[in-house]
Amino acid sequence: MLIKLCYNCPMVAKITTATLIGLEAYKIEVEVDVVNSLPQIAIIGLGDTAIAEAKERLRLAIKNSSFDFPQTKVVINLAPADIKKEGTSYDLAMAVGILAKENIVKNIPSDTAFLGELSLDGSLRPISGILPIVCALGDLGIKKVILPYQNLKEASFVENIESLGVKNLNELVAFLNGEGRLQSLKQNVDDFLSIGNNFEIDFKHVKGQKSAKYALEIAAAGAHNVLMCGVPGSGKTMLSKAFVSILPPLEKSEAIELTKIYSASGLLDYDKPLISSRPFRSPHHSASAVGIIGGGSKVRPGEITLAHRGVLFLDEMVEFPRQVLEVLRQPLEDGVVTISRASQSVRFPAKFILIGAMNPCPCGYLGDTKKHCTCSDYQIRRYRSKLSGPLLDRIDLQIDVPRLSEDELLNIKEDGEDSLSIRKRVVRARNIQLERYKQDGILTNSELSAKLVKKYCKIDDESKSMLKFAISKFDLSARSYERLLKLSRTIADLNCRENIELNDVAQALQFRGLKIY
Repeated sequence: MLIKLCYNCPMVAKITTATLIGLEAYKIEVEVDVVNSLPQIAIIGLGDTAIAEAKERLRLAIKNSSFDFPQTKVVINLAPADIKKEGTSYDLAMAVGILAKENIVKNIPSDTAFLGELSLDGSLRPISGILPIVCALGDLGIKKVILPYQNLKEASFVENIESLGVKNLNELVAFLNGEGRLQSLKQNVDDFLSIGNNFEIDFKHVKGQKSAKYALEIAAAGAHNVLMCGVPGSGKTMLSKAFVSILPPLEKSEAIELTKIYSASGLLDYDKPLISSRPFRSPHHSASAVGIIGGGSKVRPGEITLAHRGVLFLDEMVEFPRQVLEVLRQPLEDGVVTISRASQSVRFPAKFILIGAMNPCPCGYLGDTKKHCTCSDYQIRRYRSKLSGPLLDRIDLQIDVPRLSEDELLNIKEDGEDSLSIRKRVVRARNIQLERYKQDGILTNSELSAKLVKKYCKIDDESKSMLKFAISKFDLSARSYERLLKLSRTIADLNCRENIELNDVAQALQFRGLKIY
């Protein structure tokens, strides 16, 4: 269906565009009309400063494209008016509405949306958040979306909508008047997914630390959180950076979800329009709570959301302010974070693997076999008190990473197991979990609810006796008990066992690293 517009017609030009709030997109209707009054542009509909500044961009972009600008008052309404509009993505839709009222554009398809920021010369600049916006428009019944040419690759992954790239206003007017064509592109997500063989650090590069390597293998297989405690230079940071090399490749749905997050955050490379490997985020310990959790005046994803389906590495974890660490408690439990403001509430996904690294004391040498610790008991207690009990409760593997021996340190030959071999076992264990939970809407053992733990983590009488002793001796909470069962389930999966055995429970208790308490 085509809407025919002319200058003398009283009809209001209505153009479809969209806005992004968090990761949710909403359809916006741009209404344009002219009034017999002094020449000016009035933009209403709860827009921010960037939208108010669009007046001059519109005027000069249309003028420099050799089109006539109305010599009367132009009123532009962004409906619905109760949704706050931010950013510059409405420029193109507003320009099309003005050109329609001037009878420069004869035909505007009613099933087409327009997105893009205008330059003063009439060319289009790329905008952030294209993928989540185009996905939402496709679900709302829009058949085509016209957007900046540089955003075309990103939009091409959406299957149920046709994306057309435009470079400038002249090109767009020619297309809408049936005098030209715009480039369209369709790409398959599977062609871009990385199998991840080229990592900077491979597990074979890490000397010694067989126990820590196995613990990280378990963490990768079940998406469990890890805390490593050891003397300086024992390899904690190197192990953490090598961890991404044993994680399984991204699924198609995970890649699209991650790309939406990075697109909305303005972190997506236009030449590499798909996040094809799992993220590894390592914020500095000076990061604020808002930087970690998300938020700000314009609510944006934080580090925990940018690490979604990947790794959040907190090096020198106890150096982070305690209030920053405490904000991790709820996302670690729920896998999502809800940021509430007076005017809106935004929900971001946050299913990440937390890897923390710390020294055993301020000087770093408590329990070391070579160097003597110089810290007082008070200093040690104060140092460790930054990690609260509830936070430690949510970390499944708490392991010691001791100093390397002379033989391990001098062994230059890379004779350890490489990441590819380890990842094959991790992928096999993940596939077992995918098959087991295909009716439950989860992917890994770490996501098991209390109800599902009871269903899938059954143990025999010997294992119950061992856990009963552990609960009594170490005063384990109900959460710790459930997490031990999830960890035992992962260890059983790595060994291709259908049921959890006593040895799996014993290993889970060993890797719980209760000495950190």
